[in-house]
Amino acid sequence: MSIRVLVVDDQELVRAGFVKLLEPESDIDVVGQAGDGYAAVEAAARTRCDLVLMDIRMPRLDGIEATRRIRSGRSAPQVLILTTYDLDEYVFEALRAGAGGFLLKDAPADQLIAGIRVVTAGEALLAPEVTRRLIEEFARRPTPPLDGPVELAALTPRERETLLLVARGLSNAEIAEELILAESTVKTHVAAVLSKLDLRDRVQAVVLAYESGVIRPGG
Repeated sequence: MSIRVLVVDDQELVRAGFVKLLEPESDIDVVGQAGDGYAAVEAAARTRCDLVLMDIRMPRLDGIEATRRIRSGRSAPQVLILTTYDLDEYVFEALRAGAGGFLLKDAPADQLIAGIRVVTAGEALLAPEVTRRLIEEFARRPTPPLDGPVELAALTPRERETLLLVARGLSNAEIAEELILAESTVKTHVAAVLSKLDLRDRVQAVVLAYESGVIRPGG
């Protein structure tokens, strides 16, 4: 089954370039385009896409607020932010809004295509530059209590291990290899972690792991 992608950017030529780039991919189908945030929200609902490739700076409604509205709906598609801007406030706001990934527009084409597949599958994806600053941001904050939020006590030792590896950016397949488990078992553990901690997705799990001290920058 093809991944249904909605391309959102306020520049028509940029949208056309993304469409042209994705056309050869047999498992990716561009089902719509939008030139601003309002059109993106409407198109996401109308096309029932699996993933929105979202720009940030757009007229009428920016990509951050559009992401927030799209992700708040039922059976919401994933959102991959793709922008020329890598300023910290955009990164954090995009993650808080529910984006599953954040790439810069100068990323190689194969990284973008791989990113679409990864984010659609529910994995977290952050450009290396973004990950580095995310870690630096948490490193500057006061050290949180070792036990973290009370909700962490509900995790089993294996689920806590899984959260740690998710926070380090490992995919389900990589976690399975690390813990010597079946990938289906890892998926079950990840789902349990998200449910017990009332998290929407893996990106929120990464942020919580750093904020709670489950993983320490540089550790």
